[in-house]
Amino acid sequence: MDYFDPHIHMVSRTTDDYETLAKMGCVAVSEPAFWAGFDRGSVDGFRDYFRQLTEFEPTRAGWYGIQHYTWLCINAKEAENVSLSREVIAMIPEFLDQPGVLGIGEIGLNKNTKNESIVFQEHVELALKTDEQILIHTPHLEDKYQGTRMILDMLTSDSRLNRARVLVDHVEEHTVRHVLEAGFWAGMTLYPVSKCTPARAADIVERYGPERLLVNSAGDWGPSKPTAVPDFILEMRRRGHPESLIRQVVYDNPIRFFGQSRGFRGVPGDAS
Repeated sequence: MDYFDPHIHMVSRTTDDYETLAKMGCVAVSEPAFWAGFDRGSVDGFRDYFRQLTEFEPTRAGWYGIQHYTWLCINAKEAENVSLSREVIAMIPEFLDQPGVLGIGEIGLNKNTKNESIVFQEHVELALKTDEQILIHTPHLEDKYQGTRMILDMLTSDSRLNRARVLVDHVEEHTVRHVLEAGFWAGMTLYPVSKCTPARAADIVERYGPERLLVNSAGDWGPSKPTAVPDFILEMRRRGHPESLIRQVVYDNPIRFFGQSRGFRGVPGDAS
């Protein structure tokens, strides 16, 4: 089955991973800007990173017939430095018209601090000003519920925001209902040691249905599995779900959500 991984950090993967993804049925990926494992010290460091996301990664993906999309921001883990964050946010518009840029992300919270909230809201303001979609990171483990509620409160208090153009990622059982009921899209991230497993993601689909739900691997530099979406497909098949429902979650839904962006150019071989 063809699938679209809507959140995967390919800059931290080898070229062999692109080949493996292609063999597993991946036809497109969406790569949000992310923390590199260390804090970058200047706006020029981010400019180089954005060039890598918009220039080199699409080329590398294209060697294996995979369409590459990206998002731009300064990640929440680096948002404590508000002055640097503001320099990066001011620089982002230089890249928004590059082919394959879908919007602003992954913005959000890490430790739910005041500075993180300030930088989050200034990213949202940029997205509203430039008419971009938004992809949101919710915190890990014990900070997730509080951080998700803080994010939803900030978003729902702004009447200008089109909630159908916002994806709140890394949802789990205790946060997914709040995201969906507020009218946003929800992303389930499949990690081997945290977040969702394929079985837990399948449970969520069975409980809430497939509407506005996405599933992704994240595939970053830490413990992660870039082929986690095929694991979810296998789990859904094992439970006897029809191919049409599985395809909706792993292929149709990403296209429906990302198709709202002016930077979306479809996926290879899509006849729809």
